[in-house]
Amino acid sequence: MGARQMKKRTRNFQPSVTVIVPVFNAEKTVRKCILSLLALDYPENLLEFFFVDNASTDTTGLILRSFSDKIAVINETKKGPAAARNAGLRRARGEVVAFTDADCQVAPDWLRFLVQPLHDGRIGAVGGRILSQNPDRPIEKFWDIIHDHRQAIEEFNPPHVISMNWASRLSTLRSVAGFDEGCLRGEDVDLAYRLTQKGYRLVHEPRARIFHRNPGTLAGLFRKGFSHGFYSVKILKAHRDFVQECGHRRIQCQSYMALGSLFWDYCRDPRKKESLFHFLFDAGKKTGKWLGSLRFLHFDV
Repeated sequence: MGARQMKKRTRNFQPSVTVIVPVFNAEKTVRKCILSLLALDYPENLLEFFFVDNASTDTTGLILRSFSDKIAVINETKKGPAAARNAGLRRARGEVVAFTDADCQVAPDWLRFLVQPLHDGRIGAVGGRILSQNPDRPIEKFWDIIHDHRQAIEEFNPPHVISMNWASRLSTLRSVAGFDEGCLRGEDVDLAYRLTQKGYRLVHEPRARIFHRNPGTLAGLFRKGFSHGFYSVKILKAHRDFVQECGHRRIQCQSYMALGSLFWDYCRDPRKKESLFHFLFDAGKKTGKWLGSLRFLHFDV
């Protein structure tokens, strides 16, 4: 196939898509998420939306049911986003499955761009750009650095894809048995590692944009860092040989030096808020990794 024919085939790739959104106590955000998905510039006859209510205790269920003529609502009582997404995967009929979260809003052209690389069957997953819903607030804008999908996919070794902006062929996900429901967090990293080990490529598509509601407090930064660090130990233990082959070291002395440098940089000039934000997130992550090492009996700090 010539280059011109390949380019045309790529541009015309328009598969049927199942969009799956796990939802837990999202009464403040899920309505806007739904409305953004209903506004996608993608053929309606090629779309289905599955919102998986993961045993919410607020008014989330009522909000979801108010859109029952436009979306399908699935109830999943097993806790965790992995179980919720797998509940959607079991019923999915689209050639491609796309994931986002209930605290996200998608751009109208999000899906059109996100699915394009999947015309190539060697692509295991595509990750789009993740931006803050409130970029005028420095602490929320900072999360654009944490959620840098290009870095996660193109620079990290091994790479991973973040599930709030992810698309894969349904057949690909089923070939690796979907998400590991034993992972309460980090299930997207685990799945990306398994896809990579199967020989699939991961691709970043910056034009596929979503807008995430980020934590807006310093305590929220620390808590998120802690959660990332704590559950990362379980993933690293499960893939210990793979990540070591990629150069991962279980004791990372330089990261502690970097942590100290961030703190000192902020102390010298309190106007450097980004140094403070980095310090709090990374300090939370290190704290989580120490406790996660005890919880999962795998020393990785």
